[in-house]
Amino acid sequence: MIITTSGQIEGKKITKTIGLVRGSTIRARHLGRDIMASFRGLAGGEITEYTKMMAEAREESIKRLIEDAEKQGANAIVSMRFTTSMVMQNAAEVLAYGTGVVVQ
Repeated sequence: MIITTSGQIEGKKITKTIGLVRGSTIRARHLGRDIMASFRGLAGGEITEYTKMMAEAREESIKRLIEDAEKQGANAIVSMRFTTSMVMQNAAEVLAYGTGVVVQ
């Protein structure tokens, strides 16, 4: 599956536009990570526990994005984007979305 943030794919021709494809996951903070993060917050610097959690959430949302695109018959995704929103206290949704297309 080709995924790009641009609206076209160099060297490929879009022959069909499938439409919106998406994948999301919701992640909650973890008590153990919160304790470690609070210690890091006191000292300053990157909170690696949250960095890792958000990276995992982005990867899961991309996996689900690809599944949705394949289910709809796309073999590529253009104009791919991420968005994140709070769904409740201590939990956030990571959404990956784009336009599913068929390319040659």
